[in-house]
Amino acid sequence: MKKNYFIALLICFTYGIKTNSQDLLLNISGNNILETSKIDSCNYSKKHKNYKSISKEVLRIQNLLYKQGYIENKLNKLEKFNDSTYKAKIELNKLYKNITIHYKANTIPKNWLNGISNTVTDTHFVLTFKDIESSLKYLNSKLSEQGYPFSKIKLNDITTNKNALSAHLDVAIKNKKRTINKIKVEGYKKFPKSYLKHFLKIKKNQTFNLNAINKKTELLKTLKFANQIKAPEVLFSKDSTTLYLYVKKAQTNTFDGFLGFGTNEDTNRLEFDGFLNLGLVNNLNYGETFRLLYKSDEGDQKTFQASLSLPYLFKSPVGVDLELNIFRRDTSFSTTRQAFKLNYQINSKQKIAAGITGTKSSNLLPTNFVTQIEDFDTSYYTLAYNYIKPELENLLFPVNASFSLETNFGNRTSNISKEQQSLILANAFKVFNLNARNSIYIRLNAEQLNSDTFFENELRRFGGINSIRGFEENSILASQFGLINSEYRYKLSNGIYVHTIIDAAYFENKINDSRQKLFGYGLGLGILTKSGLLKLNYANGKSEDQKFKLSNSKIHISLKATF
Repeated sequence: MKKNYFIALLICFTYGIKTNSQDLLLNISGNNILETSKIDSCNYSKKHKNYKSISKEVLRIQNLLYKQGYIENKLNKLEKFNDSTYKAKIELNKLYKNITIHYKANTIPKNWLNGISNTVTDTHFVLTFKDIESSLKYLNSKLSEQGYPFSKIKLNDITTNKNALSAHLDVAIKNKKRTINKIKVEGYKKFPKSYLKHFLKIKKNQTFNLNAINKKTELLKTLKFANQIKAPEVLFSKDSTTLYLYVKKAQTNTFDGFLGFGTNEDTNRLEFDGFLNLGLVNNLNYGETFRLLYKSDEGDQKTFQASLSLPYLFKSPVGVDLELNIFRRDTSFSTTRQAFKLNYQINSKQKIAAGITGTKSSNLLPTNFVTQIEDFDTSYYTLAYNYIKPELENLLFPVNASFSLETNFGNRTSNISKEQQSLILANAFKVFNLNARNSIYIRLNAEQLNSDTFFENELRRFGGINSIRGFEENSILASQFGLINSEYRYKLSNGIYVHTIIDAAYFENKINDSRQKLFGYGLGLGILTKSGLLKLNYANGKSEDQKFKLSNSKIHISLKATF
């Protein structure tokens, strides 16, 4: 008996679950086939769990029809057809396609209305019914941009007259026009104030526009020395508006170096070369950049370079760039170059500069040596343009694209003559992201010295890891050259990538009237360590008429550490 009772209870329980969980069906129709077709195009949900869900769906469809212009639609009935089906009937009535909105000329500028309507007069404008909501939001946003964040816009006195629909535009502006009275930076108290005014272009007494502020603070992502923690916030009081920016100082100092070694073709001995590159950014909380480079190349060449960039000098939009470069080649000659430039940051990606550059070179060889090396002085006027597109969220490749162009015009004075010269330098690269793992890197670099005569100690120098790989550092002298670096990169993980090396160059040396093509091939590896980015390159270089030799291969190791 107990067993039969248990079975009966189980059957009732199972049946009860099935009954309670059964979906209810909703069917909505209109007065005719066309109305029903219009309702079906709204893609309403037909399956529901309960009657409350059905009622909400019917109301949602009515609101949707209202926005489409069926403002007189009404629900004639909603009734239960059988145990699992409910039927609703909605009468659509007349479709109003347009609405004429009357306004006062002193409330909304006419040029705003031209952006949302094709029919605008001094007293009214016409909108398609489906655009009413978006158009009112647009007008409200325009008022907010003018410093009225609490403004409200709505339609009043909506009337129908035969086939026409009309309304009056009601604009309610609360409080006086808002301007930014205070700017507070939280998280990084010593954030350079000049960057607020000239880089972000946010300053006191500026008309309050939250959308514009959000767009401007996105530029913080392009700064190396600061990051935005969260979106800006605003505190409104009766008489003031305070803007809060949340910023965190970032570690941006860098130390870069590499060690290279290869076999000397004449002595068959192993030779080493390398360099140290130190970059200090914003250590004084001014946004300044200081770089120090010391390089010792194969062939006993030494380079010392120091540069200082001070943005927004004396709180002005103008900055200054200073540079000192000393190059010495064994006991042949030494060259010292000094540059002074004033720069202007056009926006977060572009900068222009103008200044003067002076170079002095000395022949260190005894006077009885006959060479193409001479003492000389040059004085150039310099114009420069820089573009950079960062991608700081990509730790392996933090810069997506870069372009720089520098032109120099002036005179060279030597013991032999004084003549006009020009020097043009161009450098550009781009990373083409094919997908999350694959990318292609292309770099173009060109330099051209224009002169009537040439000295060996003024020729351009290239070759090595930072130009055409597989050759000794600064081992190639040219009056003009152009090169292309290319890499196919494959990310093994977010911290490791491998790449190919295919480089090509063309150069001319007008002292010995030579022209030559160079090629470099190889493979590379990059590993993001706790200290920084470690790079290992293996490349082999050859000239156009030279056979491939394994002994010409170069191995370059570099580590760029951030601290």
